[in-house]
Amino acid sequence: MPRTRASASHLFVPSKATRTQQRAARAGFAEARRQARRAQTPPGRQREAALDPDLRPTYPPAGRPGPASARGGKLRLPAHRMTTATVSGAYPFLAEGGLGAQGIFIGRDVHAEAAFCYDPFTLYSSGRIEGFTNPNAVLAGIIGMGKSALAKSIATRAVAHGYRIYVPSDPKGEWTAVATALGGHTIALGPGLPGRVNPLDAPPRPASVTEADWTGEVRKRRLALLGSLARTVLRRDLKPMEHTALDVALDLVVAHAEEQGTVPLLGQVAYALSSPAHLDAALPDQAGHLAAAAQDLAHALRRLVHGDLSGMFDAPSTVAFDPAAPMLTIDLSRLGTAGDDTALVLAMTCASAWMEAALADPGGGRRWVIYDEAWRLLRHIGLLERVQSQWKLSRGLGIANLMIIHRLSDLLSAGDAGSRGRVLAEGLLADCSTRIVYRQEPDQLAAAASLLGLTGVETQAVAALTKGRGLWKVAGRSFITQHILHPAERALFDTDARMSA
Repeated sequence: MPRTRASASHLFVPSKATRTQQRAARAGFAEARRQARRAQTPPGRQREAALDPDLRPTYPPAGRPGPASARGGKLRLPAHRMTTATVSGAYPFLAEGGLGAQGIFIGRDVHAEAAFCYDPFTLYSSGRIEGFTNPNAVLAGIIGMGKSALAKSIATRAVAHGYRIYVPSDPKGEWTAVATALGGHTIALGPGLPGRVNPLDAPPRPASVTEADWTGEVRKRRLALLGSLARTVLRRDLKPMEHTALDVALDLVVAHAEEQGTVPLLGQVAYALSSPAHLDAALPDQAGHLAAAAQDLAHALRRLVHGDLSGMFDAPSTVAFDPAAPMLTIDLSRLGTAGDDTALVLAMTCASAWMEAALADPGGGRRWVIYDEAWRLLRHIGLLERVQSQWKLSRGLGIANLMIIHRLSDLLSAGDAGSRGRVLAEGLLADCSTRIVYRQEPDQLAAAASLLGLTGVETQAVAALTKGRGLWKVAGRSFITQHILHPAERALFDTDARMSA
């Protein structure tokens, strides 16, 4: 019996068929299979195959053999190039070049696996990043995520780059150790302490400003301070007659101080407001009316002279502003933070006014001004107005402002939608080209996404951030950065020592 190969064609071949009969049977079987496949092919494909025999498939059902099979990870597609600014619309976290190597070392770019450096002055002056219009920054994060360590690390490393650091108000006294370690100074204010700061001090006149212009600038700053203090105590806006009373009282005190060769004091302004004879003599046409309008102002300023803040801001300054010091902080931790924080807010207003006046010299070099626990100032319009003025002048004065808050929703606590406070708070955020967000609670994600314009991917990232890791949005560009601390910094910045002792 002849041996034959196992083939389906043998179903049609007799067992004693010759080789010629077997070949004919196999050919018939192949033709039948082709006809069956042709019957299953769509009509359009049948027409194409009839017109051009080369279009008929000549490869097995498993796919094309060889390099054209698209198997083995060698799929070849035409190249397409685009910028990271374009593709970030689909996915914002791309491994890109970062902000450059110039500036303060912050830590590690998580996605690029590279060093992350930041310097607002370099970014602004170079113009390399489109949309970076100011050096101001806001830092938000819940307690325990490392935002204070980041702020202190920036301050410490900025000194090494030649910048000076100023903290106008330190409500918790956490910056004193940092200032001491850097060779700076701390002014501690509080009941029983020897420190005195006169917020009406006039800083030295810059060489580029004329005497007349500087006199007008100092008067404007003093009036803004007095108005802010009065609004904070009275918890309302001042009336037109009250503004006039402040103008007149301040001019009387300044004129008397110049005659005596001294400096004006808050106590003298409060005394002038409570003296009808002096006010009526200054404006005879408003005799009687001006003195009546000034009574509430006199009682408001009296708190700084005879109230719980007496002895701190109603005497000549016991310290002089040292522009050469690498760091200067004002410690207000002795004032307490429980209950009504009006006293602390008044102290913050006076302290910041004294320091900001000294920073008015545009030739003072590049400086950082850090507002810690800024959620307090967001609740008081007077402080907000002062900070907004500082924000607007940052570029001309060479100052980078850093505002530290716990939640982005703190900006919404400044007032109802459309109110003066809300507009000021949102304006501060708009004037910050750098937004640093540490982890936020789930109920705060919606507010953070709305205020910062976060994408869905960024919002999810903020919810899952670990300690020391934050989302940096610099002029619209996003980075996830892990802050890296030196062991010496970690020991110096530790704010949980009492909890772990």
